[in-house]
Amino acid sequence: MKKRITILGDGAWGTTLAILLSNNGHDVLVWSVFGDHLDKLDKQRENEKYLKGIKIPDNIIFEKDLKKAIEFGDFIIFSIPSKFFRSVCQMIKKEKVSLKKKVFISVAKGLEQKTLKRMTEILKEELGNVKVCVLSGPTIAIEVAKKLPALVVVASRDKTTAKTIQDMFSNEYFRVYTSTDMIGVELGGPLKNIIAVVAGISDGLGFGSNAKAAVLSRGIVEIQRLGQKMGAKRKTFYGLAGLGDLSTTCISPESRNRTLGERIAKGEKLEEIIKTTDSIIEGATTTEAVYELSKKYEVEMPIVEAAYNILYKNLKPTDALKKMMERERKPE
Repeated sequence: MKKRITILGDGAWGTTLAILLSNNGHDVLVWSVFGDHLDKLDKQRENEKYLKGIKIPDNIIFEKDLKKAIEFGDFIIFSIPSKFFRSVCQMIKKEKVSLKKKVFISVAKGLEQKTLKRMTEILKEELGNVKVCVLSGPTIAIEVAKKLPALVVVASRDKTTAKTIQDMFSNEYFRVYTSTDMIGVELGGPLKNIIAVVAGISDGLGFGSNAKAAVLSRGIVEIQRLGQKMGAKRKTFYGLAGLGDLSTTCISPESRNRTLGERIAKGEKLEEIIKTTDSIIEGATTTEAVYELSKKYEVEMPIVEAAYNILYKNLKPTDALKKMMERERKPE
């Protein structure tokens, strides 16, 4: 059945999902705080900034009025960076629109730095007892926009809601699985971003496939350790939202997080890199939050700790490697 869907966010992933859902036969509206960019998208029907060469269907609506945007959709997709997630929730709250029958879908892969909270926790905190779910997995936006095959998972505590969203998104190139482990699916995205930064550092230092494999295999162990302590199911981290997403982000040349690590290894500073990119690099902002979570839950996470010390304490990548390799010897 045709759905009315509002997408909050005009970046690469928000635009890609808008195109996908429109092609699936749904009514789609896109809102963004950047009104000028929305006008440009509406006129040119191409997101030159993030998805150059990809045509945006003519029936996708671009709306600058947030109240109208929320009223339009029965399903509200949050494609908003974690840094701005709460502020957008607060903007919605001020509009005083009835949210009772709406379903909120987070596709953000980050954690709030100050509170260390997940995005669905922020949704509930700011908007009340609304229906929330999470869509995540190995999804490089440009690949999905080009209709290359991709598999993801949608997690909701309500199986009927998960099934509805599964049907809404699924098509011949985009396959959706369901899960009830919202915590695990939601944590997989932000946690793997940090491991991807370290994988990029490995690439930047010229290390080989052996080192990359070590980062991935030990990285997923750290992810599931923390995830389980936070209430997630272990098996989730060996599925699409965990190992699947981790593999893509650590390997793909399109990965912003892997590229960040590569540039760090070659001597650039974090502040300089952030200034020279139009996109939010979630791995950079999430590293600090996950480092704090590892201390809070008393979980050993040497890769995360190394990333934190490199990004925020000016530790040289080679010194971080030496420190990790010289750790106490132990069974796997």
